[in-house]
Amino acid sequence: MAEETPVQRLRNFLAKANTLQAEFSQVVIDEFGSPRQRSSGVFYLQRPGKFRWDYKKPYSQEIVSNGGKVWFYDVDLEQVTAKRLDDAIGSTPALLLSGEVALETNFKIEDQGTDEGLFWIKLVPKSEDSGFKSVLIGLDGDTLAGMELSDNFGQVTRIYFTGVKTGLRLNRELFEFRPPPGVDVFEEK
Repeated sequence: MAEETPVQRLRNFLAKANTLQAEFSQVVIDEFGSPRQRSSGVFYLQRPGKFRWDYKKPYSQEIVSNGGKVWFYDVDLEQVTAKRLDDAIGSTPALLLSGEVALETNFKIEDQGTDEGLFWIKLVPKSEDSGFKSVLIGLDGDTLAGMELSDNFGQVTRIYFTGVKTGLRLNRELFEFRPPPGVDVFEEK
């Protein structure tokens, strides 16, 4: 039997990962190649359309989608921004994994081969106004291991996933967001 291509591995992963929980570490690299911002936390996914990023370090932040809206909550600023899910497509790579986005319809998919034991797939948006140039998805076998988002300003966001668990029963309250009392809420119509 022929070895599966990275694209086939991505399809396998998306087909089986109806729920996912993983720890993540993230680094933002500026247009000059310097690491600017490091953060870490826990990521939850429930397909279709529901996800949650709980940033723990260095700042507490939550990004929560219930399938219709995406809520961005900055704990320190006491500020919440809510966007319709389709308007937020460029703002979070979790949408690529959420089942809300048809990969072939919205992206040109390129097999990037293997590097350091990971299989890499590059997704290039077909839409000019996507907010990012490309996303690389790294798989360890058929399991999500990393993502790299290149935006239109030359900035790169790298996310590494560890402790990935799929097929869990996740509490649906993870994907419900209620702004805490006293925070400023900005809702895009």
